[in-house]
Amino acid sequence: MLFKWTLLAAYSAIAQAGTVIWDGTFNNFNSPSDFDKWSWANQVGTYQWYIHGSGATSNYLNLDSSYKNPAQTNEKHGLKMTIDTTATWNSQMERAELIPQTTANLGTGTLFYHFSIKRSNTNAPDSSLEHQIAFFESHFTELKYGVSPNPTNLQWHVGGVSKWGTPFTADTWFNFAYEINFSAQTVGLWHSTGGNPLTKVVQNIGASTYTNSADFHVGVLRIVNRNPPEDWYWSGVYIESGSINTAIGNGSGGGGSTTTRPATTTTAPSSTSTPTSTSTTTTTTASGPYQTQWGQCGGTGYTGPTECAPPATCKAVSPPYYYQCQ
Repeated sequence: MLFKWTLLAAYSAIAQAGTVIWDGTFNNFNSPSDFDKWSWANQVGTYQWYIHGSGATSNYLNLDSSYKNPAQTNEKHGLKMTIDTTATWNSQMERAELIPQTTANLGTGTLFYHFSIKRSNTNAPDSSLEHQIAFFESHFTELKYGVSPNPTNLQWHVGGVSKWGTPFTADTWFNFAYEINFSAQTVGLWHSTGGNPLTKVVQNIGASTYTNSADFHVGVLRIVNRNPPEDWYWSGVYIESGSINTAIGNGSGGGGSTTTRPATTTTAPSSTSTPTSTSTTTTTTASGPYQTQWGQCGGTGYTGPTECAPPATCKAVSPPYYYQCQ
């Protein structure tokens, strides 16, 4: 009888599991050079890799089994992402970002964007400088670090406003899932640490949800360019539809359920910070090609297009460092 109930429980969990529509784990990459196989002319693999500095890919991306969340037993290795003064792309901001390479529609219905991040005390992120992490081009939702009201917290932002935060302690894996309802234009947050199952920490709230399926940035952008370098660790990246899978690998480090439907008992915290920028500033325009909507159009050291394709206009996001066509 016990065996029968165990089987029934297992089948129930499988029935509630979501469908992975894009697998961003790093199992298909064996060395940094594998990321270089992708190009605009040869769009292969699971990631676009073009937002990085002028150095070798091994300066910014490295793979190792010690870089993954130990609970993720289905992963061969995780990713260590490094930003330094050479990690510049179209501006002087430090950035290294991977973009999904897929034909799947990553902007329809209700989807769960999963990822886990970690830092260590070696090449630790600078909490005095703003970082934008795991963001969309329009920044309708993202993580931030090094911003008020608690610069040492990882903060979840919606539309530039902090909605939730937690201390970004060293050598702890922080697991997240953005629950995005593209039809209802809402977004919520799931979170856990280590191998503990995800729980919903913020109920869905209104947001200008949009993606063209190629603008989710698995990476980090630091507004100010200066030494020393920083290391960020990534694991458990994937996107699913249907019901959320709350399990983190095999759950080691804190057991729990395997899958569950979205919870309805958590409470949404009140906003604790002001929007990143409320001003609307158009940069100096120049003749030449237009920048597309949500693309960068100005900022310190930026050398790309400064004129936006109508009806978008160039607006200040993090002045004077970053302006965007909106």
